[in-house]
Amino acid sequence: MLVAQVCPYSLSPVGGVQEQVMVLTRALRRSGHDVVIIAPCDGPPPVGGVRSVGRSVGVGANGSVSPVALWPTGSGRTVRELDLLACRGLDVVHIHEPLTPSVSTAALGWSGAPKVGTFHRSGASGPYRLAARAARRAVAGLGGSFAVSAEAASTAAAVFGFDCPILPNGIDLDVFSGASPGAPQGDDLPVVLFLGRHERRKGLPVLLEAFDQLERQGFRGQLWVAGDGPLTGRLQARFSHLRRVVWLGRVGARQKVRVLQSADVLCAPSLGGESFGIVLAEAMAAGTTVVASDIAGYRSVARSAAEAVLVPPGRADLLADALDAVTKSPSLRRELADAGLRRAKSLSIELLAAEYVRAYESAALAWRG
Repeated sequence: MLVAQVCPYSLSPVGGVQEQVMVLTRALRRSGHDVVIIAPCDGPPPVGGVRSVGRSVGVGANGSVSPVALWPTGSGRTVRELDLLACRGLDVVHIHEPLTPSVSTAALGWSGAPKVGTFHRSGASGPYRLAARAARRAVAGLGGSFAVSAEAASTAAAVFGFDCPILPNGIDLDVFSGASPGAPQGDDLPVVLFLGRHERRKGLPVLLEAFDQLERQGFRGQLWVAGDGPLTGRLQARFSHLRRVVWLGRVGARQKVRVLQSADVLCAPSLGGESFGIVLAEAMAAGTTVVASDIAGYRSVARSAAEAVLVPPGRADLLADALDAVTKSPSLRRELADAGLRRAKSLSIELLAAEYVRAYESAALAWRG
């Protein structure tokens, strides 16, 4: 099949939705399908087969900042690329976050081929509900609508009034099994890793407060902080007294795998707004123990005391206790990591790609009929 993957967010830098688009594209291509990605880019495309529709601008949404192509040319370029693909016999358009302007909404309104949509968002703001009301008929015309988690499905149901089947995000297991550890390590002491954007929603201040408590209690492990964001400078200044925090900065795809495999514990202390915890799934695929916030989006990936230790969000004291318990017990880490790896295998991108191919074929069949 000839498939257009439409992503409204810039592929540089990569975020959760963008990563999912690229991983799914790789899996579809391995299965013999011809896949083109239509998305904004703020630099050279990170993968081949990308049709850039222009640069992005950061827009605050859902407690984060999303790199969206709001320029008027973005919609026009999206339509033009779809028209060109239609001349090649385009079979289906897969739109991620169909209500995000302007790339996804332009694809949603285009009528040259069957379309399916995937909803990633958790939580519906006022503007989102207004956009949903305006696009209700176009969304109803999708040949298939899916959500990445129960939280995302609940959001879609609240604004559109229909139920979306859940197809959880997938991970490329081969990427994690084939890499070797290679992050900076000063000794054999336990390493806790934070991997994400430095913004309030991701909970990094809570983790640093918890680590401060652990250091005062004599904890001798390290905390690796990967990524960057609007809080980076302030947090580095506020917690400059912490002796065992290593600020890794932004990491690329390959380095991300290496640091995940090198860490003992991945800590995801998000406060909310997460529809699916792909970073948890990636850590589990890398064989790393997970300690995370007990929020709906993360519960869709890992069960507390089974594949991960989940603690109430925003509680630095309880997070410190959980990290202390896990880092002191190799047997507990091994038990959680083994269960996590089994869970990660159920989230294989190959399984997800096969589900979407069936959805594409169904949409194409209905379109022709």
